[in-house]
Amino acid sequence: MLSFGIKTSQMGLTYAEILDAWLAADAMPAFSHAWLWDHMVPLRGPVEGAALEAWTLLAALAAQTSRLRLGVIVTSNRLRSAPLLAKMAATVDVIAGGRLDFGIGAGGSRVAGPNPAIREFEAYGVPLVPPGEAVRDLAESLTVIRRLWTEPEPFDFSGPTLRLRGAVCEPKPIQKPHPPIMVGAYGPRMLRVVAEHADIWNYPGPPDAEFRRRDAILTSHCAAIGRDPATITRSMQAIVRATQPDAAAATRAILLDMIDAGVRHIVLAAVLDGRPFEWLVDEIVEPVRAKAGASAP
Repeated sequence: MLSFGIKTSQMGLTYAEILDAWLAADAMPAFSHAWLWDHMVPLRGPVEGAALEAWTLLAALAAQTSRLRLGVIVTSNRLRSAPLLAKMAATVDVIAGGRLDFGIGAGGSRVAGPNPAIREFEAYGVPLVPPGEAVRDLAESLTVIRRLWTEPEPFDFSGPTLRLRGAVCEPKPIQKPHPPIMVGAYGPRMLRVVAEHADIWNYPGPPDAEFRRRDAILTSHCAAIGRDPATITRSMQAIVRATQPDAAAATRAILLDMIDAGVRHIVLAAVLDGRPFEWLVDEIVEPVRAKAGASAP
């Protein structure tokens, strides 16, 4: 099923502005989901700029919307411990009445060259680890989070990073067996985590032919573990700058190409500059849905 959602990155936005956007989208059947971004400081500009924390904000938005599925695209696994994150997400699912989609990724890691994660992680005292360790820790966190959401009794866990004694999460999420899990992933090791844990794969790369190559890697990982790759929904984000010339036509062309490649879950990160959300629906969502209708399941 082809679905469309919005994303309101919190950088420079007030709570009132974000709430207004979510309430508008919640009233429009064309949108099925809404998302926040997970950074403690702005990615660009002065570090003192506004950046509301994602999960506390998501809880507030969950309480004031009624229809949209909602989540963080994607939560950094480095910024919160897995048991705490499982508890937070379960609470949001309860507040939302079972509307949470749980988005998560490896988070920042220690890489050569310019690294936008450095100022954020140093400001909050979070160590940067090598990429391989970040991927390993994400898989470990997802194992623990699933268990906390589904196991009826407290349990112990001992892994490379986490040591838990009597781990428990009550109340559990409303959704059974648990909220859908979205993993943001690009590299081969991360795509293995998608194959093992995810219901939704969010592709973070540019919308071009590379998606098909990454999709083939994911398919091969699924084959290796005996999973049907069709059980994983393919997701993408598209930035829409409404004031740019031919923005709507360019976005429609990109989305139709990605739908042809297998994407069924589309998140629009729109810079509308005063245009109403109806502009997105009239200029992008409905034309794309109509043209792709024959190919969307």
